[in-house]
Amino acid sequence: MLPSVQQNAPIRYFTFFYLYFMQGVPSGFALTALANFLTGQHVPPAAIGAFASAVGLPWVIQLAWGPLIDRFSSSASGPYKRWVVLTQLLAFGASLLLLTIRDPAHQTGLLAAIFFTHSLFASVQDASVDALAISLVADHEKGRVNGFMRGGLLLGISFGAAVLSHLLHACGFAVATGAMSAVLLLFTLVFIATPLYGKENPGSFIEDQVASGSAFRQVFTRLIQNLLSRESLSVFGLVFSSYLCFSLFARSLSFHLIQFLGWSDKQLSVFQGSWGAAITLAVVLGGGYLADRVHLRKMYYCTITGLALFLVLFNGYLIGHSSEGWVKFGLVFWGLADPLFSVCSFPLLMAICDRRIAGSQFTAYMALINLSDVVGSFLCGWLLQVVFPPLIGLAAGFLLLVAISRQLLARAGKFAGL
Repeated sequence: MLPSVQQNAPIRYFTFFYLYFMQGVPSGFALTALANFLTGQHVPPAAIGAFASAVGLPWVIQLAWGPLIDRFSSSASGPYKRWVVLTQLLAFGASLLLLTIRDPAHQTGLLAAIFFTHSLFASVQDASVDALAISLVADHEKGRVNGFMRGGLLLGISFGAAVLSHLLHACGFAVATGAMSAVLLLFTLVFIATPLYGKENPGSFIEDQVASGSAFRQVFTRLIQNLLSRESLSVFGLVFSSYLCFSLFARSLSFHLIQFLGWSDKQLSVFQGSWGAAITLAVVLGGGYLADRVHLRKMYYCTITGLALFLVLFNGYLIGHSSEGWVKFGLVFWGLADPLFSVCSFPLLMAICDRRIAGSQFTAYMALINLSDVVGSFLCGWLLQVVFPPLIGLAAGFLLLVAISRQLLARAGKFAGL
């Protein structure tokens, strides 16, 4: 029998790594490879923004899945496992529907509908995996596990963006989607074969679960109380603002590179998905290790301030310059910095979650983060019709600096009043 996830640290890290890798592959394919491909095919930016929003919308309504999986989490194979397996199989089935599409550039409506369906199932899987991580992983290990989770997501996105973009151009849409489906099925089978616990399940874990008999009303009551707490609003408000600004920047940058600087969609997708993947992974895993060793809030504020300054400086440069070397440097830096922010912000969000409603509360945070990405994609699609792309990223950077300053001043005032 294989060692269990609970008892074996390497298996624990690898399990959460590939569960997030599975989420990243479709995301990289849809939001990078296909979005860039549609831009290169001169599909209107508003239509591409609507497509990206449809892909992300189910991750917004995943707020509803948390109480459901918490209420019915128990099973003979361990809490949450049946949810993960069921939704992974359904997501695999939805990915096979993409094989019905012959020309994605002229079937954007159907393309969006199928990816919406896939994201619907994947969002439940994501909520189940997050709840499993919060409940199964010790507090002193959450930073490292988040590093592996984010690293898996990053490499999955890289695979979906670079490898599947290459297959899309070289072999066609059907081959690319078939490869994506094969990857999803492979890791689903690996997870089914991996036990979560040894022969003796920890009783304290089962007792902590709201799912052991509490009503939905109790779950929702505790969820609302925790979401509206002062600490939750303070920490998460800035996280939400950050991801909204990041989304505006990322979408406007891809459009600028293809439509104004003459990059091909394949060149951009492969570069975004392949450069420095090993270095980026090392930074993410190292960031997770640091998150377990240093003051988490200091790391959080330093990272977000650095990202805001980068948005201002890089977009200011793009307004009047187009050096390919500096543009590639900016893309590399962004690939390193954005995941690092997640590694230091997600453990902070996990730390303020109530273990009794772990799936519900953390899923609510993730749903709202996904809402920021959907809103950013939709707004950017319309703004790009009237605003020069780097100005959108520049405005996002300034807005983020204002949000950081307000929160730091509020915290300084709070400590001064003690």
